[in-house]
Amino acid sequence: MPTVSVGRDRLYAALGRTYTQEEFEEVCFCFGIELDDVTTEKAIIRKEKHLDAEVEEDEEVIYKIEVPANRYDLLCLEGLAQALRVFSREEEIPTYKLANVSKESMIKMHVKPETSSIRPHVVCAVLRGVTFTEGSYNSFIDLQDKLHQNICRRRTLVAIGTHDLDTLQAPFTYEALPPSSINFVPLKQVKNFRADELIEFYRSDLKLKKFLHIIENSPVFPVLYDHNRIVLSLPPIINGAHSAINLKTKNVFIECTATDLTKAKIVLNTIVTAFSAYCERKFEIEPVEVIYSDGKSCVYPDLSIYNMDVSLSYVNGTIGVSLEAEEVTDLLNRMQLRAEQSISGDITVFVPPTRSDILHPCDVMEDVAIAYGYNNIPKRSPASLKPLALNELTDHIKLEIAMTGFTEVLTFILGSWRENFAMLNRKDDKSKAVVVGNPRSSDFELVRTSLMPGVLKTVGHNKDHPKPIKIFEVGDIALLDERKDVGARNQRQLAALFCGASSGFELIHGLVDRVMEAIGAAFVPIGDHTGYFIQPSDEPEFLPGRQASIIYKGKHIGTFGIVHPEVLNNFDIPDPCSFVELDVESLL
Repeated sequence: MPTVSVGRDRLYAALGRTYTQEEFEEVCFCFGIELDDVTTEKAIIRKEKHLDAEVEEDEEVIYKIEVPANRYDLLCLEGLAQALRVFSREEEIPTYKLANVSKESMIKMHVKPETSSIRPHVVCAVLRGVTFTEGSYNSFIDLQDKLHQNICRRRTLVAIGTHDLDTLQAPFTYEALPPSSINFVPLKQVKNFRADELIEFYRSDLKLKKFLHIIENSPVFPVLYDHNRIVLSLPPIINGAHSAINLKTKNVFIECTATDLTKAKIVLNTIVTAFSAYCERKFEIEPVEVIYSDGKSCVYPDLSIYNMDVSLSYVNGTIGVSLEAEEVTDLLNRMQLRAEQSISGDITVFVPPTRSDILHPCDVMEDVAIAYGYNNIPKRSPASLKPLALNELTDHIKLEIAMTGFTEVLTFILGSWRENFAMLNRKDDKSKAVVVGNPRSSDFELVRTSLMPGVLKTVGHNKDHPKPIKIFEVGDIALLDERKDVGARNQRQLAALFCGASSGFELIHGLVDRVMEAIGAAFVPIGDHTGYFIQPSDEPEFLPGRQASIIYKGKHIGTFGIVHPEVLNNFDIPDPCSFVELDVESLL
């Protein structure tokens, strides 16, 4: 989960009181967050440089607070402090509103059709009369970085640009142009660059080079201009130096370009709601009209509140408490969710623009549980649960095999094509293996269709282990299946291997008989479908004439035999081995 670093003294000032560390840890726990670490700026730097030095008394104490990954409103000191004040009943839930600006005088952002090929969406807003301090300014910059790393997915989905509105002239345009035709002075630079030159310039920049791949291969780059053709930003790479904000900035223009409009709106709402507290008119945000080339227009930010009806019985039943509607609404108000009792006796929740994490009644129920206190929920024994038949059978088989002296192993579900087919002397007819798209390495090209490669690799990496080696695995494989809605199915398999001075064929044969006896299957003559029998098989991974198929109730469920010397050599195993693999689900 994300960790937010805030100065302890600034946080306490924003909360309106001080705490001991133990008291603050308790407040965090009650609110559902965690004080992860207490450090200082200089200590962080010393740690990064591996230096040992004594702590100076005047160093500012930094609290590192772990917050839920979907609570974007808690990613800065402003949002965190406000949430804790409301939770402690020291402040009412704020009401965010749009400034009363006529459509004619509203700032316009015109979107050109060429942007649809690279980053089609843009949302904007203005914060008027902002008063920044050094702390709030740093928090404003830090929140953008946190959002870029989190919901923005390293700027691939959303890129944020903030500008000093007083240095620009509306209306603005959002365009996509060839990189050679874009010229501007980027942030923290004094030289004018063409966009294609800028890409090369930032290849050596430790921070910005990570974002170049997003647009560098595109024939056009996204760019924002003001009325005088001054470049605001080249998203998602860098803002222009002309409109850079500073401590003296009073009017902030915020633009978010995106490939995902929903996330762009969440990002914009998160920024403006957190920092509208510093505006001259507190919690008031000036809207911007975004006009597309087809005539469609939208006004942002969208600060609308939507209603969600939640069943009181669902909340109580899921948490395991008996709360009245009034108690539930009070608890939700502490979590910044206005709520009231509906005519039917259930709860109507009014979800504000800060709480994009509220998507389902279960999210509301979770907030009730947090505000109520997890430690206050009565303990109760769950109702008797019956395990799935397959899992019950799996556990039974594992126990029987372990009691015969075999050791259980767990191997990777993903593997390489070579291990799954070529190294087992098998042919790939493309009808079985689920292939991984764009694998990180050749070791994870597909989902295993057999447990055999993993078990043999285990022996190959432990060939110096005292003999004999007796191991087994019960796990899932994946097979293509057009009858399933996802195109594939899982199948539970059992595999066991004996490796020693001799092949141990008779031991693996005996293990098969023990497993079948444990499930109550009788050994019957060939052709009898009331039990199981074995018959010769011809699988390429086994030695010819030293292998057999297992037939249970007329169905082939597995094969055992002496592993072929070529296969053993492929896995670097010097000793003879016998192996069995069978379908556990067929035994149900």
